[in-house]
Amino acid sequence: MLVAFSVAPSGTGRADGSVHDAVAAAVRVVRDSGLPHRTTSMFTEIEGEWDEVFDVVKRATDAVAPYGSRVSLVLKADIRPGYAGELDGKIERLEAAIDRQEGDPGAE
Repeated sequence: MLVAFSVAPSGTGRADGSVHDAVAAAVRVVRDSGLPHRTTSMFTEIEGEWDEVFDVVKRATDAVAPYGSRVSLVLKADIRPGYAGELDGKIERLEAAIDRQEGDPGAE
């Protein structure tokens, strides 16, 4: 399964509203998990089996909790049994489709 999630505290008391320290704590949990992952400006994607992925999401959420009075978690999952390597595989297939369409705008 692939999970894209974003976790951040609110009620931090910081004048600038920044949450980068809290997000860094969450991303550290993801990186230490050993699961395939990718972090972008808005979400962190992680790939693995249901229990291991949701364990990481829970621990990342727990890592953010000390930074504010509440925590917001946004999560989207792609559950596709029998598939692995989709963190990169989906992007590779997308890029191939774009390349084909650039060569032939009517191609599908």
